[in-house]
Amino acid sequence: MRFLNPISAVGRWRDALVNGPRRWRDTLADPARANGALLMTLAVYVVVWTVYGTIAKGTQGFHFDMVEVIAWSRDLSHGYLKHPPLAAAVVWAWFSVFPVAEWSYYLLAMTMPALALWIMWHLSAAYLDADKRIAGLAMMMLVPFFNFHALKFNVNTVLIPLWAATTFWFLRSFTTRGKVDAALAGLAAAGAMLGKYWSVLLLAGLIVAALSDRRRAAYFRSPAPWITIVAGLIVIAPHIGWLIEHNFAPFTYAMTVHGDKAFANTLTAALGYLGGSLGYVALPLLIVLIATRGDRATLADMAWPADADRRLAAAAFWAPFLLPAIAALATGTEITSLWSMSAWTLLPVLLLSSPRIVLRPVDTQRVLLMAAALPLIMLIASPAIAIKNRRDGAPSAAAQSHLLAIEVERLWHETTPLPLRFVGGDGDILLGVVAYATERPRALLDGLAEPDAAQLRQAGMVLLCFTGDQACLDGAKRSAGAAPSRTIQTSISQKDWGKVLPARSYTMMVVPPRP
Repeated sequence: MRFLNPISAVGRWRDALVNGPRRWRDTLADPARANGALLMTLAVYVVVWTVYGTIAKGTQGFHFDMVEVIAWSRDLSHGYLKHPPLAAAVVWAWFSVFPVAEWSYYLLAMTMPALALWIMWHLSAAYLDADKRIAGLAMMMLVPFFNFHALKFNVNTVLIPLWAATTFWFLRSFTTRGKVDAALAGLAAAGAMLGKYWSVLLLAGLIVAALSDRRRAAYFRSPAPWITIVAGLIVIAPHIGWLIEHNFAPFTYAMTVHGDKAFANTLTAALGYLGGSLGYVALPLLIVLIATRGDRATLADMAWPADADRRLAAAAFWAPFLLPAIAALATGTEITSLWSMSAWTLLPVLLLSSPRIVLRPVDTQRVLLMAAALPLIMLIASPAIAIKNRRDGAPSAAAQSHLLAIEVERLWHETTPLPLRFVGGDGDILLGVVAYATERPRALLDGLAEPDAAQLRQAGMVLLCFTGDQACLDGAKRSAGAAPSRTIQTSISQKDWGKVLPARSYTMMVVPPRP
C-alpha cells in the first residue's frame, strides 16, 4: 500500500502554482495553439461558475427575472410589455434542448459572458500584443459582470455578447469598409436592440465615435454604414411592426417605472451609475494603475490616444458608457450601474493598448493566476454561501417554487388526466411554478397573450395565491367565474441543509377542463 508523501504533495502544489500559469500563458501566446487553449479556458470558466451558481444559489430558487423570461418563452411573440423578444427566444431555444433545471439555466447564463470574452479576444488582436491580450482576457474574468451578475439570466445578460459583437464588427467595417463586416454589424446591432432598448445608447455611441474620427467622410461615402443600417432594419422590422400595433407599450412601461423623476433623483442616479460602474471594474483598473505607477502621460494616452485606430476604439468605449448618464439627465430617467454590464468590450484595449505600457510574461502569469483563483475559491466556498443565503423564518416563494410546482401538478392530476396548460394568480408565485412544472404550462399574466375563452374552458387552469391574500383570492374567484372549481390550501415545508424550515401556506383553485 502506498502512502501519500506530504513533501511530494507540497511539491506538486508548488509546481502547479508556479508553472501552471506559465504553461497556460505560453499556450495562449502560441498562435498555433491559442484558439484551442482559449476555447478550453472558456469551457472550464463556464463549468466552474455554473457549478458554483448551482450550489450557492440552490437555497434560493430561480431569480424573478429568470422565471419571468421562462414565462415569456412559453408565449413567443415579436415583443412583450416590458422588453423586446430576444431573451425569451433564446430561453425557448435553450430549453427545447436542455431540461428546465437550475444547472442548465446557469449554464445558459454563463454562456453569455463566455461568448463575449471570445469576441473580445479576437477584437483585441488588432490592438494588443500576446501578453496584453492574455492579461486583458484574464482581467475581464475578474469583473463581477462576467460571473456573479451574469448568473442571473435576463435582458441585461443577453446584451453582453451582442454589444461585444456589434462593437467588433463596427470597428472592422469602419476601418476596412468591408460589406460582410458591415452587414454583420447591422445584424448584431439589431440583435442588441431586440435584447433591450437600452442598446440604442450603444448605437448612438458608435455613431458619435464614427463622427469623431478624421476618416468619417470616407466611411460615410462608402456603402458600409448603409449596408449596416439596411441589414439591421430588415431584422428588426417585425418588432417595429409589433411596437406600432401595441402603441409602443414597452416605452410607456419604461417611462412609468424609471422616468419622470426629479432632477435631484436623476442626478444622484446618474452619478451612482458612473461611480458604481467603475467600482465593478475596480480590479482591472487597480492592476493597470499598479503597472503604470500612476504615470500621468501614460494615463492620458490610455484615455484618449493620438493614434487614429486606438482613438476610434477609445471613442467607441467612452461614448456608449457616458451617453446613458447624459440621456438620463436630459429625460429625467433613473438608471443603475448594473445596466452598464454590457459596456466593457473595449476595456482591455483602452487600458492596455498604449505603447507606454509594457507587460512581461511574468506579469501576465500573475493576472492569470488571479483569474484562476477567483472561481476556484468561490467554488470551494459555495456550500457555505448557500447556507448563508438561506433566510431566517419562512423561505421565499422562489425557494419553494420547485416543491409547489410538484404539489400543483399532483393536485391537478387528481382532477383530470389532461396536462396542465395554464397557471394564473399571484405573479410572485405563478412564475416559479410555471418555470418548474414538468408539463411547461403557460402563465396567465398581464402583458402576455391571453388565451380565448374557448381555449381556456377546454384546457382549464390553476390559480395560485398566498393563503390570506384576500385581494388575490377575490381575483381568482373572478377569473374562475361560474366554472366548477376546487379550492385547496396546502403548506409547503422543506428540509434545507439538515434543518426543517418553517412552512408557508398557499391556496390554489383548480378549475378543471370543460367541454
